[in-house]
Amino acid sequence: MWAGLGLALVLCLLPGGGTEHQGHCKEPPEWSIEEENPMMKSRGTVTVVALLQARIVPRLEDLQLKLGSSGLVNITFIVVNHQGHHSQLKYHLLREKVSEDIPVYQQNATQPDVWASLRGKKDDFLIYDRCGRLVFHLGLPYTFLSFPYVEKAIQVAYCENTCGNCSYTVCIHFSLSLLYRSI
Repeated sequence: MWAGLGLALVLCLLPGGGTEHQGHCKEPPEWSIEEENPMMKSRGTVTVVALLQARIVPRLEDLQLKLGSSGLVNITFIVVNHQGHHSQLKYHLLREKVSEDIPVYQQNATQPDVWASLRGKKDDFLIYDRCGRLVFHLGLPYTFLSFPYVEKAIQVAYCENTCGNCSYTVCIHFSLSLLYRSI
């Protein structure tokens, strides 16, 4: 709990607060790529949505491995490419720079812009709890993975009930307590 409070305090002291306060602890607006709704598919896991373009792509798989080695598993990483024509042309470069295990979504120019729907900008990270509620919206420079902000924000979303109880978390605890009773 203290680690989460410390991160929240640090983020509040940053210029601009380090997070997008509007929409905090609310579900994201409906968005999809083609007919697929990535947020619905990731329900039940902590979800990290990275808004990236093909220029400089952070090593998300390194972060994923580091979190996994700390026991934080079942974290869904999603990359959404920019909707612009230039970004669409460079989609294959972005796809090459991201691990095969992390989906990279290419927006269709005829659909509503996901970045605009999420009120995001290039290199923003949006971190959602297991119930799909926004816990943190981090922007540059706090999304450089050489800094601890993204990792700590994921840890808070994973380990704490910042946005209140989550039925997915309760079900996990409830199932484990039933398992222990039956032993």
